[in-house]
Amino acid sequence: MIAVKAPAFIASRSPRERRALALLGCVLAVALYAVLVASAHQAGTQLRAGVAALRAQAATLEQQATEYGRLRALPAPRAPGGDLRAQVQAQTEAAGLARALTRLEPAGANQLQFTFGAVSFSDWLAWQKRLEALSVRVDNCRIEALSTPGLVSVSGNLGRPAGG
Repeated sequence: MIAVKAPAFIASRSPRERRALALLGCVLAVALYAVLVASAHQAGTQLRAGVAALRAQAATLEQQATEYGRLRALPAPRAPGGDLRAQVQAQTEAAGLARALTRLEPAGANQLQFTFGAVSFSDWLAWQKRLEALSVRVDNCRIEALSTPGLVSVSGNLGRPAGG
């Protein structure tokens, strides 16, 4: 409807008004073009930055995939061999907790039951971390606070994966 009226509207104007309308149309066209070019330029800049970040991520992923493949090709680590009780006893003595250890008995293949009477909680945690380095884990335990601050009574089971 507007398109049908536009030629009649322009034809009904004087030559001076037609030139003004033509100039206004050109100015609007140039302004619209400038806005579109600026928007496209900004989007292009953002996309280039995004592509650079994605390339960096792709390079990191390729390195990680290579490392993953290398690690998968390695044989599975084996737990240290030898007598589990002897290893735990040695770590207990090395940590200075031998006096506090009141019970250390086999509870099955690659399993031990342990009990500490009164031991510093932080010392017990350090002992447990040393055992983890030997692939010996605490399967379950019970920790009870004693009346002396920082001292606990601990009992539980230790285990090591089969084959170690």
